[in-house]
Amino acid sequence: MDKSADRRNSAPYLHPPIDPFDQRVMEVGDGHRIYVEQCGNRDGIPVVVLHGGPGGGCSPAMRRYFDPSVYRIVLFDQRGCGRSRPHASVEANTTWHLVRDIEAIREALDIEQWCVFGGSWGATLALVYAETHPDRAAYLILRGVFLATQAELDWFYGGGAGQFWPDMWARFSGLIPEEEHGDMIAAYHKRLFSDDLMLETRFARAWASWENTLASIENEGPSGESPADYARAFARIENHYFTNRAFLEEDGQILKQVDRLKGIRGTIVQGRYDMICPPVSAYRLHKAWPGSDLRMVGKAGHALSEAGISAELIRTMQRIAREPAIKALAKS
Repeated sequence: MDKSADRRNSAPYLHPPIDPFDQRVMEVGDGHRIYVEQCGNRDGIPVVVLHGGPGGGCSPAMRRYFDPSVYRIVLFDQRGCGRSRPHASVEANTTWHLVRDIEAIREALDIEQWCVFGGSWGATLALVYAETHPDRAAYLILRGVFLATQAELDWFYGGGAGQFWPDMWARFSGLIPEEEHGDMIAAYHKRLFSDDLMLETRFARAWASWENTLASIENEGPSGESPADYARAFARIENHYFTNRAFLEEDGQILKQVDRLKGIRGTIVQGRYDMICPPVSAYRLHKAWPGSDLRMVGKAGHALSEAGISAELIRTMQRIAREPAIKALAKS
């Protein structure tokens, strides 16, 4: 789940646009090739950016949350989306493949430890990565927390959020016969993997529109129609992950294994009126994780582009860059 940064809202807070100093395509096995880029200071504090979705891909605006004179910024498009190939593929595409890819990138770039910055699904992936490789995650910066639980999926795809957006829910659910409304994820899965490109694109755009419309507190109606290629990758990959409950071993696994984050600190930035990932998940994570700091942003929703969200994230990155333990991550 994610909505990419929109310059119109976040522009006053973002650092100036920058170009990568390194761009590469990495072979990660299983027929997948992932796009990786580096920006900022070659010898700076390393930070890896985990985009949302799953299936959302990175955008140039995501580079601008970090002072380029201080940070070595690593971005990549997860399997099947953005500039990674094969496009929209769900073969060999699971949470554990992505965790393995993150480690492959770290090793290829010769980074010992790094900060991990992720929003929405990116926050999910950051938490799973840190619980799997706690010796590699120096600090977590999480936005719009999604713990990949059944309760969260039921909220967004079972009509909970639809009680606040009944007109938009009617648009989303109205494409599905009423007898299939009991499991909207399964109903959309049937159409998104129909092998009929036109049908897949139609339902992919509806899936993306439902999420994008609810992403920002500024939205008052349906979002614009997503480009076909983007929508198809986003919807197919996201639906694939949600159909498989993010490939976790049990419901609530992230909180049940939160003790693995012992010794790791992090900042959680959460919109008070997040309709996609309700604040209760961020609150529960914060209460279970002693090393966390929760920053609840009033009058903000889910999107990275929310002015208050952007401002808080940039303040966080400026603050932690002054900490001796984080400064020590830079090459001397």
